Amino acid sequence: MISDFNDPELNGKYLGTITKDFIKISEILKEASYQVRSRKFSEYPIFPISKKDQPIGQLLLGKDEKKLDWNYYITYLDEFLQRKLIAEELLNDFIAAYKDPDEFCCLFVIDGEFTSFVYVPYPED
Repeated sequence: MISDFNDPELNGKYLGTITKDFIKISEILKEASYQVRSRKFSEYPIFPISKKDQPIGQLLLGKDEKKLDWNYYITYLDEFLQRKLIAEELLNDFIAAYKDPDEFCCLFVIDGEFTSFVYVPYPED
């Protein structure tokens, strides 16, 4: 589930629409990530994204309000542990794979049965 490379299925099926959305909202996501960390909620913000409603996190940006392909939610590592989406024994693996949140956005793609973490670099200023 956790890796340093993006899933091949993700590349073909999802990366285009995710990238198209990301360009429009990257500043909002980067600021939200910063707020989560600066307010000491978590050092590991995670943005679940899905095309349908889903229960993980809180809705940050709805696809209809911003003309996006995906709904963007915000949460952090603790919720993934509580929901057992990341097993306790894999916690250190997740932390080791988690990329610098000032440079990368941690998305959790949810589409039916397919789920995957993906790290998208924020655009250079």
